[in-house]
Amino acid sequence: MNYDTMINQNIPDILIVDDVAANLKVLGDMLKADGYKVRPVPNGSLALQVAEKEKPDLILLDIMMPDMDGYEVCRRLKEHKTLNDIPVIFISALNDTNDIVKALKTGGVDYITKPFQSEEVSTRIATHLKIRQQNQELQKHLADKDRFISILAHDLKNPFNALLGLSDLLLKNIREYDLDRIESFMSIIHKTAESTYSLLEDLLIWAQSQSGKIPYEPKNFIFNTLCLEVLGNLKLNANNKNISINLLSADELHIFADENMLKAILRNLISNAIKFTHNGGRVDVLAMQTDSQTTISVIDNGTGMSVETINKLFDITKTHTTPGTEKETGTGLGLLLCKELVNKHNGAIWVESETGKGSSFKFSIPAMQ
Repeated sequence: MNYDTMINQNIPDILIVDDVAANLKVLGDMLKADGYKVRPVPNGSLALQVAEKEKPDLILLDIMMPDMDGYEVCRRLKEHKTLNDIPVIFISALNDTNDIVKALKTGGVDYITKPFQSEEVSTRIATHLKIRQQNQELQKHLADKDRFISILAHDLKNPFNALLGLSDLLLKNIREYDLDRIESFMSIIHKTAESTYSLLEDLLIWAQSQSGKIPYEPKNFIFNTLCLEVLGNLKLNANNKNISINLLSADELHIFADENMLKAILRNLISNAIKFTHNGGRVDVLAMQTDSQTTISVIDNGTGMSVETINKLFDITKTHTTPGTEKETGTGLGLLLCKELVNKHNGAIWVESETGKGSSFKFSIPAMQ
């Protein structure tokens, strides 16, 4: 995707439907001057085809048209499963109260009578585009909340079932089991408790970030000092799989970030790398800096991922879990949390991976501000 395409995706797209060419030109020129993408069409049938092919953000709709009047166009839009949320503003010479009421009952969000004032049209369009954006954000938050609750219910239940089952079995048979078997049970219980605690930490930070209550307190500090602390907490996990972790960064590399957030990002990315690296593998943590930003990479030589999997990683509606190389479990929440925390720094996060050859998770944050 090129830069121009990325820009155009952020420009509101307005479909104008009117059988009078002069009206299309006046409205089109006015909206282009306001910075909108404009698509003029001369009749209702074509409007429905065009909208279905490329969904607009808002429709300006005349009523009196020969082949299909505006009421019918709006009615069909509202019956369409993917187009029914598009705001429709009627612009018509009809100014009778009954016409206005009929337009609003058909599904229009507003009604402007001709001849219109350009300032009035611009203001109403801006208002309804803002309402649409707020509705879309609300729907996203609701979807995120549902996914969060699903993770909370499902992924906390599983480890607690394991903890309760193993501890109950141990209590009932502790006098019969030998020390080796007791030690094996205790090791499983301890690992399960550790992973559950990490999940609870992620859930707490995620909930705080979604409610806007997580404090963002960036400051200048030495990256290696913080990273070594994170690596120390993950040393046991790496040692259990004979994985070497290598910190590749200048000793005095300074970074401007929120320490707690950076710890959570590194903990999740490095834990993930360990999870998907085979016994005897390698994980590298690389930090590089320019005048404008710091880029940190967590690189492993593990299982890698397909393009299809990569495309799901940072989408809460598509998250899924994949067992690690030794059947380790996870929720997919950690990477979503990383994205949230990187966004708090006005940074970017991405992944480069190839199936069977390992993955490189990278994130960049602006240099000291």
